[in-house]
Amino acid sequence: MSPIREPSGQAERRRVPSVQRGGSGSYSGWRRTCFRFGVSNPIDAKKLRCRRRFLRYFPHGFGDERYLAWERDYKAEAHARWKAKLSGRRFAEFLAAGQYDEVAVEALRIEARTNLLFSFEKMALRDAVRTASGARRFAEGLYAWLHGRGSMQARFDAWCQAIAKLPRRQTRVLTWPVVTVFGFLAQPGRHIFLKPNVTRLAAVRYGFDFHYRSRPNWTTYAELLDLAALVRLDQRDLGPRDFIDAQSFLWVQGSEEYQGRSFRPVQTTRVTALHKRVS
Repeated sequence: MSPIREPSGQAERRRVPSVQRGGSGSYSGWRRTCFRFGVSNPIDAKKLRCRRRFLRYFPHGFGDERYLAWERDYKAEAHARWKAKLSGRRFAEFLAAGQYDEVAVEALRIEARTNLLFSFEKMALRDAVRTASGARRFAEGLYAWLHGRGSMQARFDAWCQAIAKLPRRQTRVLTWPVVTVFGFLAQPGRHIFLKPNVTRLAAVRYGFDFHYRSRPNWTTYAELLDLAALVRLDQRDLGPRDFIDAQSFLWVQGSEEYQGRSFRPVQTTRVTALHKRVS
């Protein structure tokens, strides 16, 4: 395995100011320096351990056939279905026609073909959009999050409020996976998916100071975007394309499936059965 190398462009050859690492503030300063000069930290032992873990399972990086089959293809296929069924233009047409239930059904149908949400989260969402008011709140809130005006922070906060106001029976709908999954499937070049326990462990192993709070909030999400962008920068020679690859890399670091020398599936969601119920 080759170590992480800095690119050889003119900007990258400029001297990078040294930053002492030890506290969270110093690490943030180092991260900002890396972003500014377009380089990664070539001597970070934690990052190298994470890289080795990923390459243990997928020795050819993000183009590895096993990686595509296990981690990327089903997410990329969901994104392709989203573009075909809920593109920005078609989404707007559904809203203009008052077809909020069509948006909700299609969004849930696309997500149901993945294993990103737990079964109880899928069922809570399905119950929440079953009413006309719930479907409308979901559809309008999702469109504003993906295609609306204003800063990403303002749109994220409004989306969280929309999810929080959805009807609920037993299980709460306002969870990190529910809030982040649709942006991830719709715009993986811009948005990332957050599975709390796995992501928190991955951040620790990567040496990233991740300030997690259980209630969805912009600060935590913005830091996750920073982490995903840093992973893409650090592992650029492995060929990451978007945040699907960054999320998959982090999943390998924190999931129980990848804790030993061999893969051990722990998936609890019956994707095909749930797809039939949603359809």
